[in-house]
Amino acid sequence: MNDRAALDLLLEHGPLSRTKIGKLTGLSKPTASQLLARLESAGLVVATGTTEGRPGPNAQLYAVNARAAFAAGLDVTPQRIHAAVADITGATVGEFELPTPGRRAESVVRQVAEALDGAVKAAGVTRSDVHRLVIGTPGAFDPSTGRLRYASHLPGWHSPTLLDELAAVLPMPVEYENDVNLVAVAEQRLGAAHGHENFVLLWNQEGLGAAVVIGGRLHRGFTGGAGEVGFLPVPGTPLVRQVTKANSGGFQELAGAQAIPRLARELGIDGVGHGPHAEVASGLVARATEADSGPYRKLLDAYATGLATGLASMVAVLDPELVVLSGDVIAAGGEPLRERVQAELTELAAPRPRLVLGSVQEHPVLRGALESALATTRDEIFDTAR
Repeated sequence: MNDRAALDLLLEHGPLSRTKIGKLTGLSKPTASQLLARLESAGLVVATGTTEGRPGPNAQLYAVNARAAFAAGLDVTPQRIHAAVADITGATVGEFELPTPGRRAESVVRQVAEALDGAVKAAGVTRSDVHRLVIGTPGAFDPSTGRLRYASHLPGWHSPTLLDELAAVLPMPVEYENDVNLVAVAEQRLGAAHGHENFVLLWNQEGLGAAVVIGGRLHRGFTGGAGEVGFLPVPGTPLVRQVTKANSGGFQELAGAQAIPRLARELGIDGVGHGPHAEVASGLVARATEADSGPYRKLLDAYATGLATGLASMVAVLDPELVVLSGDVIAAGGEPLRERVQAELTELAAPRPRLVLGSVQEHPVLRGALESALATTRDEIFDTAR
């Protein structure tokens, strides 16, 4: 337990002296010395420089051996696979992006292997050095069938044998997780939800989804579909039946990225533009935050009301302590949008959780995949290497 506590402190603070480790853990100097000797012998800790600029002799500093283990993550969308490798400290040491638009369905296994190999090569390691891989996708793999659900827009990922085929090609343990759940992992470990054990994350990018964390753990649901709130029936939109076939639902139609350009046109805004829904919507929302009145102001208000309408249902059921607003479209609205959603939610829901903007801005799905893979890898390496 002391060894693991010391390793965790080194991960959190960076290089520390033997004396500092003793103070932070409450261990005596001889015990701290024995602890560091064990960890150094196991290859988990390395001596790295000395303290400088202090009275008395310089003290030896120790750090976690970054090369003790590596983990990898993949962020999969219909357009590309973004892969990365991190060392045991969490530093990203290699990345690779594989464009996949229009790729044939049967090439999924090859795509995954190619993306991973690209990141591994960039990191200067081999596949065998990677202890664990976490793959983030839209939707979720049903635990009872092994098939991907709630993501009909991801071609090639719905074969009942896909997971077995990937397991046969990849030498390391592989986990699969919903992309929005991984954003919540990133925010819980590194961002706006750090220190919170009960929160909801609402994600608005190409799709509209949510992640639910209860008691510090992700709540995935029986089929992995917890958080697929794009299908949620909400006031103000027609009732959508057979939502999985339609790949739509009330909340998605009310506040999803595709709804914002349509609303802008209805409000008389010219030059809405064309392109991916998230890019167009983000541009409109960003411009709306600068308006004090007129159609752009109405657009921001309507978008905030739409987000709050769906959130009100989630808050009524879950009563979270915190709601994290994330994704490119929401980020484009920034603090002006957050304030409006908070005000609307206060009117629509009895519980009143605090709303915050997500703070993990750079590749949050991929960061969450790496953090998830690293957590398990550290447990395995730190607890069994000695």
